[in-house]
Amino acid sequence: MSDATEPATAADLLEATPATAYFWGRVAGEGDLADGCVTVRAGDESAADALAAVAGADTRNHSVEARESAHDASIVRYEDSYELQVFGTLAERASAAFGLPIDDQPGGYRFDAFREQRPQLVRGLLEACGTVCFRESAGTVGISFVHDDDRLLKTVQSLLADAEPAVPTDEIQETSSGGYWFGLADEANTEAFARWVYAGSESSGLYAADRRTKLRRAIERATDASVGVLSE
Repeated sequence: MSDATEPATAADLLEATPATAYFWGRVAGEGDLADGCVTVRAGDESAADALAAVAGADTRNHSVEARESAHDASIVRYEDSYELQVFGTLAERASAAFGLPIDDQPGGYRFDAFREQRPQLVRGLLEACGTVCFRESAGTVGISFVHDDDRLLKTVQSLLADAEPAVPTDEIQETSSGGYWFGLADEANTEAFARWVYAGSESSGLYAADRRTKLRRAIERATDASVGVLSE
């Protein structure tokens, strides 16, 4: 993992630890389960390396993919994409344990097992299906979550409501491309949220470097003050 800390391989990916919480957050947000295979994707090499280390995967595939904007399907960006797969019975076991959808069947998203690892779980979800921007007109930070399954987004809203401090959110809306999204409410303390969700990330290696940097820079522009690396 270049200069970053490499997480240890999980002894059991279904055991609740910070590393597995981050892993399953990434899977839920930008992965899928099929008979005999768990697939997880990342758009950042540091995150891909961390996920591979946690899963004990030796290889990952790299490609460049076109992605439509969640809010405007006419905008297409070309981004790096890393994909790794874990084969065996893990998919079926994870679907049963966490209510993750498998083979396009609906899921229930039961993440109670990770109540003590909520920041890492939300971090994985944020990096997998979240967006971060600086709103020039308002001088504020915009953070939203986008996904094809509104049931996952409702679960994310519940996780944010139980964060420390609680993070207020807006209502879920439909996107122009046929999915769903919601944003953090205007009254949400985005700096406090960022510090909570990335606490301990530097020492654990469980983060996407580009996403953490983008969030840090957006907050610094909004507050006109340095916030450090968001890992304390």
